[in-house]
Amino acid sequence: QSQFVESGGGLVQPGGSLRLSCAASGFTLDYYAIGWFRQAPGKEREVVSCITRSGGNTYYADSVKGRFTISRDNAKNTVYLQMNSLKPEDTAVYTCAADGLCSDYQGSYNYWGQGTQVTVSS
Repeated sequence: QSQFVESGGGLVQPGGSLRLSCAASGFTLDYYAIGWFRQAPGKEREVVSCITRSGGNTYYADSVKGRFTISRDNAKNTVYLQMNSLKPEDTAVYTCAADGLCSDYQGSYNYWGQGTQVTVSS
């Protein structure tokens, strides 16, 4: 089954950092833009960041600009999300998915993983 496997989540204090990984299983990342999404309890899923197929362009939600960095290593078939200066409002389940282009339309993304929980709390 083709899907992503996310890892790297956990409990961190405000101001701390985490690095999430999104490993592709059963398919090759090279042909896809990859998006990171998050869903907090009681809220709709939102796009956090996206990286194009080449890695030459990246996009971020206003709420994470300057704090999060997306990157990809096609040789390892993995995309990363480095999260710094974490805030309690960053608490959510983080998931990745693939699309032909970076888009805000979540319906066009595929290979959704199970997600990894990030909790920011003192």
